[in-house]
Parts: sequence; C-alpha cells; structure tokens
Amino acid sequence: MILSSSDRWINMIITVLLVIIAISALFPLYYVFVISFTDPSEYLRGGIILFPEKWTLSSYQYILSTPTFVRAIGVSSFLAVVGTACSLLVTSALAYTVSRKQLYGRRLLMLGILLTTLFQPGIIPPFILVKELGLMNNIWALILPALTSGWYVLLMKGFFDGIPVSLEEAATIDGAGDLGVWFRIILPLSLPAMAAFGLFYAVAYWNTFFTAVLYMNDHTKWPLQVLLQNMLIDSSTAMGGDAAAEMMAEQRIPPETLKMAAVVVATVPILMVYPFLQKHFSKGAMVGSVKE
Repeated sequence: MILSSSDRWINMIITVLLVIIAISALFPLYYVFVISFTDPSEYLRGGIILFPEKWTLSSYQYILSTPTFVRAIGVSSFLAVVGTACSLLVTSALAYTVSRKQLYGRRLLMLGILLTTLFQPGIIPPFILVKELGLMNNIWALILPALTSGWYVLLMKGFFDGIPVSLEEAATIDGAGDLGVWFRIILPLSLPAMAAFGLFYAVAYWNTFFTAVLYMNDHTKWPLQVLLQNMLIDSSTAMGGDAAAEMMAEQRIPPETLKMAAVVVATVPILMVYPFLQKHFSKGAMVGSVKE
C-alpha cells in the first residue's frame, strides 16, 4: 500500500506525539532510578540530575541494613508467595467445581459467585469479620479476606470448560478420583491460566496497602508498601538500627535518595517476575473470553 504525502506526514506527527508521550511516562521512572544511585554529595548540590557523575549504592546499603525495611520486604514476600499459592489453589478448585455440569446446585453457586462481582461489602463488614475472628495484627488478615475473586473464578471456569471431558473420563477409568483428576490432569493443562492469574494475584499481594492500614496496628508487621508510604510522607521515619543511623550520618545520605531507593526496591521484584511468566501469560491473558 502506497501512502500519500499527507498520510506520511500524519503518521510522522502521530509517531512523534507517541514518542513524546512515552518519554513523558518513562522519565519519572528513569529519574527515580538515577537518583537512587546518585552520590549523596552530588545530589546535595541541587539541580536536575539526568546522569550521575558518580554512581553509588549508599542509599541501598542504608535501607537494606535497617531491620524495619528488611522485615517489610519479608512480609511482602510472604504475602506474594504464600498468598498467591493459596489464592491459586482456592480459585482453581472453585472454578473446576462450578465447571462440572453434574454438580448439584451449580447454578445457585454460580449466581452467588456472580453477585460477589456485582456488589462489594465495603469496609466495615470485612473489618468486623477480621476483628471477630481475632486476626487483627495477624498477617493472615491480609490473605484470607482476599483469598479469591469471583471474577477470576468465572474466567478460569471458562478455561476449564474448554478442556475435553474425555480426558477426565479416561483418568477416571484408570482409577483416579476427583482430586487426582484435578491435580494430575486439570492443573497441568491449565498452566497458562495459572500463570496469568498468578501474576495478577502476586502483584495485588505485593502491593497490599489499604487492608494493611486497616488491620495492622503493629508497625513491625507492615508490608513494604505501607512502610514506603510512611517514608514518602515523613522523611524522619525511623527504620531502626544504630548502625544504619550511624551510616546515614557519616555519609550524609539525604532522605530523598533513600525514598527513591525504596521505590526501586518495591518495584523491581514484580518487573523481574514478568519476563519468566510472559510466555504463559500471553496464552492465558484471554482465558475464558473465547469458547471454541
């Protein structure tokens, strides 16, 4: 197809605008990354730093030497790993259950799941439930209420509907029970769906913030996002440790570079996970949307 002169100009203008928009979107991320590695003395001179004269890890050494920050990373990692595993287990089990047409009361169960996607309970009912269960200041309060999503269950059910029933019948003839069929047949075949939803759950658990603010009064159990928010608001947020405070005083580390380093630490893990799941994610992103 041969483009006219006016079409080429229009395409050029659109390309330039998209490049400008992309640079505008990426520049804050680049600036955060650069400042986190900038030498404190260079940052204290002021001005916009596009490329540091001297790269340093002093900000990372400080935040990673503080017990509070390291503990927050541990809490967020526990949520992302254990929470994601539990959510995938529950979601896949429930989706497989409602996908079986011989299930008694299947329509009523699906209606109940659908209602959870249409109506949200708000803040007070979950808070009362967590409090009555004695889960306040308990890390499981950040996992159990968010264990599954009705929308994810319905999408994964659409994926399970596409698995031939003959495979389950063959496994049953070979002596496999319902759990055996689920573990040995269904789950291995649903790897793309599990990877896609696993990424969704992992990102949600890693970025846990509001529920932690509601249920966690003990700052030693804060996840990373809550600690980061307190660091961004209050530059004097103490992260504990005499050795860390001494390091900050000796190297004159400004609070801003610490904030930037904390943002990078909170962002990089999820960015590193995505490339490993990209192959399966591209297959599972459209789970349940098209039925053959």
